[in-house]
Amino acid sequence: MKKTIIFALTTIPLVAPVMAQEPMEVIEVMGRDSERLLLPSEDETEGLFGLAESLKDIPRAATVINASLMQEAAIDDLHDIARFAPNSYAAAGFGNPSLPTLRGQLGELFEAGMRRQAGNNGLGIPMSFNAIEGIAVVKGAPPVMLGTTQRVGGFVNLQPKTANVNRQHSRLAGEWGQWSQYRLQLDHNAVLKSDEQALRVSAEYIDEDSFYDYHHHRSDDLLVAYQWQPNNDTQLDVALEYYDVAWTDNAGINRPTQGLIDNNLYITGQGVQPNGSTVPGAGAVITPTGEVRIDRSNTLTDPLDTNTAETTLLHAKLQHYFSDDLVLVNRTYYQYLTREGINQNSFVEIIDAAHTFENRTELHINNNTVVGANLRVNDVLGYSQFTTEADNPIDLTGPLSNRRIPLTDAQQARLIELRPGVFVSPGAQYDVDGDGDGDGVGDFNLSDTTDSTSYQWGVFAQHEQALSERWRVTAGVRADYYDVEAEDPLAPAGVAAKSDSYSDWLSALSLSTQYDWTPDLTLYATAYKSDSTSNSMAGGTVLNAAGVIDEQNFATENELYEIGLKYAPSGARWYADATLFDQSRSLRNRDGSNSGIRTEGIEGQWHFAADSYWVTLAASYIDAYWDNSASSQGTRQVADAFDDSRPDIIEGTGVGSPNFTLFPASTQQLQGIPEVQASLVAGWSVTENWSVGGDLSYTKHFPLDFLQTVFIRDQHTLNVHTQYRVTPQLTARLDVFNATDQDNWSPVFEGGYFGATLAFPSQPVHAQLSVRYAF
Repeated sequence: MKKTIIFALTTIPLVAPVMAQEPMEVIEVMGRDSERLLLPSEDETEGLFGLAESLKDIPRAATVINASLMQEAAIDDLHDIARFAPNSYAAAGFGNPSLPTLRGQLGELFEAGMRRQAGNNGLGIPMSFNAIEGIAVVKGAPPVMLGTTQRVGGFVNLQPKTANVNRQHSRLAGEWGQWSQYRLQLDHNAVLKSDEQALRVSAEYIDEDSFYDYHHHRSDDLLVAYQWQPNNDTQLDVALEYYDVAWTDNAGINRPTQGLIDNNLYITGQGVQPNGSTVPGAGAVITPTGEVRIDRSNTLTDPLDTNTAETTLLHAKLQHYFSDDLVLVNRTYYQYLTREGINQNSFVEIIDAAHTFENRTELHINNNTVVGANLRVNDVLGYSQFTTEADNPIDLTGPLSNRRIPLTDAQQARLIELRPGVFVSPGAQYDVDGDGDGDGVGDFNLSDTTDSTSYQWGVFAQHEQALSERWRVTAGVRADYYDVEAEDPLAPAGVAAKSDSYSDWLSALSLSTQYDWTPDLTLYATAYKSDSTSNSMAGGTVLNAAGVIDEQNFATENELYEIGLKYAPSGARWYADATLFDQSRSLRNRDGSNSGIRTEGIEGQWHFAADSYWVTLAASYIDAYWDNSASSQGTRQVADAFDDSRPDIIEGTGVGSPNFTLFPASTQQLQGIPEVQASLVAGWSVTENWSVGGDLSYTKHFPLDFLQTVFIRDQHTLNVHTQYRVTPQLTARLDVFNATDQDNWSPVFEGGYFGATLAFPSQPVHAQLSVRYAF
């Protein structure tokens, strides 16, 4: 595959000539005709591969979900991108996804072309789309303009709302859903001076209970955006967003046997530790007491859990045309984040303060060259504790006390008390008892506690060279210098805190060729190679057991080889593409190590719009496997959690769970990812005022765990909606989700670590009513 694509980089132009072709409907494109749905081929991405590029001209597999598509398909969650983007099936992310999954691995999250702080391995903060009016989904590591990153499966670029200097407009939207779910949003654009200054304010309030027990979401989001155009050559956009949220981490249902996946059958009985304790702990063994149908709302949540966060984001973009052939763009991003997560199962993640600042200057020359430099600073102070979690021993059918893990004196001794009753790991390993094991097993449990600062200086250049009227080649190069310092913010009493510093160069190289077979059909091939980092919560850097920054955190290599074609016929409102890819990359494991993943596959999409209807199709096949790398799971297989006393229910091994298992290097299929994914989204204007639509998605069966003892079966989900315009200003819409009431399941966490421990149940059929009023 790799050789084929490299060969294609040089042969496409030679052979081509001889060939014959839970949603809230509140987002609006300000200043455009909001009645016209824009296909991906009819909109442009901005600030990713150049100034602005159409989907057809990007030499990568990409999908654009613009504001009109977001509104029609009720996109308000990162998982919703799977309705349009092939190979974007994702794990549940503990019910609150903060990162996308692309081609079987976590991807990065950008906003306005700048990398945002996001979750630690997908476990993060629920997102608000109040400030967003467009999404670009791109496969593979970010291009050279955007810089080296941690996650390279692909990336999502969120396009924030901007003020409009030509059109004053307001919109009020409200939503009611089952289980006491309420949302309200006000979006107002004020023209301060016509053609020169405008101010936009968008505010959102969410108050939601849930189908799942003890689950809730409460948030406030406020965006203030300003635009200034002093002349035709200069434009300044500034946006400030504040987000305050309280939510519930939801671990789904434990003990995922095949009976649970197929028939919602749950094996009862509380696990017992080797010391006889029924408190959930490592190596606990369950004596099955029966098998019952479990209510799918009965998930691993607790009313006493605390999860809150506040974040402030600033985006500024200054663009100035010196001439049509020379454009200066300067982008600035700043984010401040605090988070407190304290769960009764002993999991703790507290971000006292995380500051991220980035400034990038780009010079675009002759519409074919861009050069630039950037500085990114990331400063994180945070504490975590995830070493004493134990999910399989918990009997969800019993009392809430079954789910709680009070730490023993021995466990507390291996942690540090951050404040009364809250124990976290130190940021390094120590030998306080003098037995000589400070650099080995040590006297403490380690998680992701850190006080770290990183500086990333980057320079980049990209040039497109036309070799003929039809054939062009684009090459890019980037170098990033990292200078990182980390120290233990919570060393044991009487011990000097460990600290370390590290510096390194990371690079990225890209080469692509595009050939216009006809004015409507483009063939392309891309090769991309980059280094990436491995970070912990909020992008921080941790010390390892030896008290130093691990060099492998800055030595992860990633490769992408891709060949495809894109077809956008002139004079017709439709677009199609197909892509063949070979991609190898890294996965940051829960213990901080890295494993290699290799994926090969094919994906395609088709979008079409007529006067009264529109339809999009997306489909993909992926072969994802461990690239001669080790894999780890919290429990080897679900049968290990049970003894063999009830073979009529399950043939248990009695090993106990959790029993951290490191599988040897292999090329085993990557668990938690379906080989085949397909989706269809469509809408039809029945009359001038009435429209209907919906989306249908399908995933092929796939293994939930590494040993492939449990499978999630073939699944489909159907969502439908109807919308009626009561007056030119007032519109009402009814959505019905999971209309066929499927008992679907998904993995809880990326990378398969909980594949033998947890599975996430989908919500049953449910409805939501939304009303919008424009004035």
